[in-house]
Amino acid sequence: MSQERTGIITFKGNPMTLVGQPISAGDAAPDFTVVDNGLQPVSLKESAGKIRLIAVVPSLDTPVCDSMTRQFNQAAAALPDNVVVYTISLDLPFAQKRWCGNAGIEKVQTLSDYQDRSFALSYGLLIKELKLTARAVVVISADNKVHYLQIVPEVTEEPDYTAALEAVKTLL
Repeated sequence: MSQERTGIITFKGNPMTLVGQPISAGDAAPDFTVVDNGLQPVSLKESAGKIRLIAVVPSLDTPVCDSMTRQFNQAAAALPDNVVVYTISLDLPFAQKRWCGNAGIEKVQTLSDYQDRSFALSYGLLIKELKLTARAVVVISADNKVHYLQIVPEVTEEPDYTAALEAVKTLL
């Protein structure tokens, strides 16, 4: 049963409702199934034993999501091989692939949750009113624990990149 929570995020100043199971730092990371740009399923177990930085965006075709993905792509180039960086949105895989090609994104793997909102609902990040994912950053340790979570309070604003990357570094 999905929970609904208010008072956590706004979109352009308007209160929004988050749907799904809320998570917190210290929780076991819920599994999920999304698809890659080739429509192949990807779940948490595909990156078992690695540190995962998951950037969650409403849509890659918007300025803040574009900037966020580019920032993490640049940061990912300096991270060791035991760190995987994903960007998850509800964009169709075809749109993600086109966007990545145009933006030169090579270090971040874009994943689509369009099929059944598995990630969004498992992490409590589906925006009820917009049918999009909230802007968030999740860092998951190699032993599948949620190490860091930032749900950006205003969807149109960028996350705290420094804090997210520091959270990854504490796990290295």
